[in-house]
Amino acid sequence: MAEAEQQERRKKQGVRRSKKLSTKVDLTPMVDLGFLLITFFVFTTTISDPKVMKLALPQDSPDSTSTPASKTISLLLADSNKIYYYNGDSINNMHEINYSPEGLRSVLLWKRAAVRKIFGDALETVVLIKPTDSSTYGNMIDVFDEMRINDITRYVLMDANKYEMAIIQAK
Repeated sequence: MAEAEQQERRKKQGVRRSKKLSTKVDLTPMVDLGFLLITFFVFTTTISDPKVMKLALPQDSPDSTSTPASKTISLLLADSNKIYYYNGDSINNMHEINYSPEGLRSVLLWKRAAVRKIFGDALETVVLIKPTDSSTYGNMIDVFDEMRINDITRYVLMDANKYEMAIIQAK
């Protein structure tokens, strides 16, 4: 562990000095203990599980493909964090919004309120999400987050058609 070295005695005349011992500490056991602790903590910790967003999947129904246009809203995800939307099947009445709460969230809340007023149940709202080639994966995740925040359980991820793409490029 620790060694104490003694100096040789010299025969000198005069005042005798006390013996000064040199101490040398061996740190090998401390290093071994450190590595044992590191390996113990590495083997006993668990790797954190990846967090997965739960998607609300619709239940199967015999007539699940027909939905009135007044219940739907189409979101076209474009570049530069822009979203173009139109209500129902009125594609010529397309508007531009962004991902802020004043943009996308307010439009979704407005559509839920309109569906509640007409059909009596806001859960009947259907959102058609159409990412374009210029949108990013993060944009799609932001839209999914808004679906979750606004409690919209009916949404469809689909491709934009050529007519919608032409209108977006014209704007």
